[in-house]
Amino acid sequence: MTFFLQKWKCSWSLLATVASVVALISVAHLFLFPLAPSLEYFSMGQGQKTCTPINASIRGVDHDGKNLQPSFDLDHRFPADSHKSVVYRGAPWKAEIGRWFSGCDSIAAEVSIIEKIGGKDCKNDCSGQGICNHELGQCRCFHGFSGEGCSERLHLDCNYPSSPEQPYGPWVVSICPASCDTTRAMCFCGEGTKYPHRPVAEACGFQMNLPTTPGDPKLVDWTKADLDNIFTTNDSKPGWCNVDPTEAYALKMQYKEECDCKYDCLLGRFCEIPVLCTCVNQCSGHGHCRGGFCQCHRGWYGTDCSIPSVLSSVREWPRWLRPAHVEVPDDMHLSGSLVNLDAVVKKKRPLIYVYDLPPEFNSLLLEGRHFKFECVNRIYDDRNATYWTEQLYGAQMAIYESILASPHRTLDGEEADFFFVPVLDSCIIVRADDAPHLNMHAHGGLRSSLTLEFYKTAYDHIVEQYPFWNRSSGRDHIWFFSWDEGACYAPKEIWDSMMLVHWGNTNSKHNHSTTAYWADNWDSVSSDRRGNHPCFDPYKDLVLPAWKRPDVVSLSSKLWSRPREQRKTLFYFNGNLGPAYEGGRPETTYSMGIRQKVAEEFGSSPNKEGKLGKQHAEDVIVTPLRSGNYHESLASSVFCGVMPGDGWSGRFEDSILQGCIPVVIQDGIFLPFENMLNYESFAVRIREDEIPNLIKILRGMNETEIEFKLENVRKIWQRFLYRDSILLEAERQKTAFGNVEDWAVQLLQLSEDDVFATLIQVLHYKLHNDPWRQQLAHLKKDFGLAQECLIRTK
Repeated sequence: MTFFLQKWKCSWSLLATVASVVALISVAHLFLFPLAPSLEYFSMGQGQKTCTPINASIRGVDHDGKNLQPSFDLDHRFPADSHKSVVYRGAPWKAEIGRWFSGCDSIAAEVSIIEKIGGKDCKNDCSGQGICNHELGQCRCFHGFSGEGCSERLHLDCNYPSSPEQPYGPWVVSICPASCDTTRAMCFCGEGTKYPHRPVAEACGFQMNLPTTPGDPKLVDWTKADLDNIFTTNDSKPGWCNVDPTEAYALKMQYKEECDCKYDCLLGRFCEIPVLCTCVNQCSGHGHCRGGFCQCHRGWYGTDCSIPSVLSSVREWPRWLRPAHVEVPDDMHLSGSLVNLDAVVKKKRPLIYVYDLPPEFNSLLLEGRHFKFECVNRIYDDRNATYWTEQLYGAQMAIYESILASPHRTLDGEEADFFFVPVLDSCIIVRADDAPHLNMHAHGGLRSSLTLEFYKTAYDHIVEQYPFWNRSSGRDHIWFFSWDEGACYAPKEIWDSMMLVHWGNTNSKHNHSTTAYWADNWDSVSSDRRGNHPCFDPYKDLVLPAWKRPDVVSLSSKLWSRPREQRKTLFYFNGNLGPAYEGGRPETTYSMGIRQKVAEEFGSSPNKEGKLGKQHAEDVIVTPLRSGNYHESLASSVFCGVMPGDGWSGRFEDSILQGCIPVVIQDGIFLPFENMLNYESFAVRIREDEIPNLIKILRGMNETEIEFKLENVRKIWQRFLYRDSILLEAERQKTAFGNVEDWAVQLLQLSEDDVFATLIQVLHYKLHNDPWRQQLAHLKKDFGLAQECLIRTK
């Protein structure tokens, strides 16, 4: 790394500052290359083979610096197969997309990018109650603090205003008869108890009434506190705040069963074990995770403390900023204040700028959550080992972490190809009723309306604080809507942007809200706020896979590779089948009636009337009864059903991760990557009006076609796995504790492109093929590609 000094005049204090920086960087030649990772992991640009076409149809530069001369155009060089796909990196893409990847993405070269290392100060250094964003010079305040320098203390009540009928106010998750921490609106035992920091979460502090029907659960009386029990010191009464864990485990003390350890950072039946909290990228090793908010070390900032300022140590810069060539500007001010630095780094496009939004859109939603499993893909056990959750919405955390740690990330918005706006809607929705300050009453109880407001406020912020939106009217911006109906309730102001979703409803058939849960219904959201857009536009948006936890047994057994002869079940579906079955969802609108129709025809378990499906067959399983070994059942089947739940479900991922051919039954609704990958090569689509003929259609498929689809599933299954994010966590655990868990061992053996690698490839394609970018073609950027690959102006 080289450090350039220009001529300038400055104060002694400034000279001292610069001298210290020079001393720091003078040893930087030791770090010209990134330090070897503690765990080998595979992501875009790491651990992957370079695929360079021979006699390509474009001019480019190969990795030996030799010119690649064209022989003929891409259509002839990369012809489509009989299923109208072109294979690139093992995946059958739609022909036009696969051709561009094969001829252009495969020869993309690194380009030089100037990264901006921030040096702006914040007022009062954020008063110790926040983190300074050194790019903007703005504070990001911890929960319960506000103001320009985080000096204002907020009062966040646990309870709504009381009344004679409701002494603790109307129900809300944070409802508290004990001690309210008004910085977070969370309930604890409080001073005067033996364990003042023990949570008194939700039903714990209130009286319980026996049910009128035997076998039903107890009922909570939210108007009557149970203080005699939770504060008791009498061993003969079920207590909580003064219960000694050792004595309780030895059965010497009783405890209230409705009390438990819901809050993050605590474990044990009595919350007696402090454990790691869950933060984005666990603060990247440059901060302390305090309940979801990263308290960064001096010189670092960002949601995950991954952005260095000029006060940081160069040797600690993340890999995506090294090796770097650093320059000191010649316009340093005489005041001695910090300045921005430029670091020249080699990168491959596409380049993604990640907004460091105010924490109410991400960190505060994590810090104040009342149930530790909500909206995260992991928590930590009593060994501080990673415990992966079953939260399907964990994909949002996984993608966010991967982008933040990716070599495709840039701090220079002028060089960026895309802009990621990290609003964690998975946290907004599950936390909508958490506390009064989230203001659900203003939205009539509609979580869809509340979430729309969050996105609109984020839009207002980036338009006011940054210059990038107007460059393309937001079309190069990316938003992630992870909830059941995706971007259906996106505010109209951001609809031109790219939406990452799990629900690809084009509204060509199902043109209203499809959820059976009233609080998520968006039909009543005003068009003045929402506009009249569909939920999904396949020309600009992308459906991402749902989060699936790494299953060690499935991976070690290689269920995804099980051959055709070991798959004895023709068709398999296991899930909620609606009101006709015990425990089924009572709403007739659930799954838009699709699961119910399939069960009526092919149900293999008796419904409430004791009837099986009209066309029940021995090798067809359609049941609401959860299999004792669900993954084994999928891996023993040839075809697996993919139908909606309340909006999207995770059945597609379940199917393909176990090597089963997905059978998609949802008209006009796209599945993960379906507008990019060629689904004819590995899946089957059945129209909803063809449900009575479903099994007849599947039995009519010849073995050659079945083997072809199964083989393609075996090739692409890793594209539906969040391996990059999982291995980032494995690397953190290895660095911090020296642990390599079983799931990490299994994931390290995989090397094909995963969800994140696929997303990056899609963004690269869109960068050079989205027609609207023609108007930006005049921007003089180095794309690392031959002219024939670049978008052209008309």
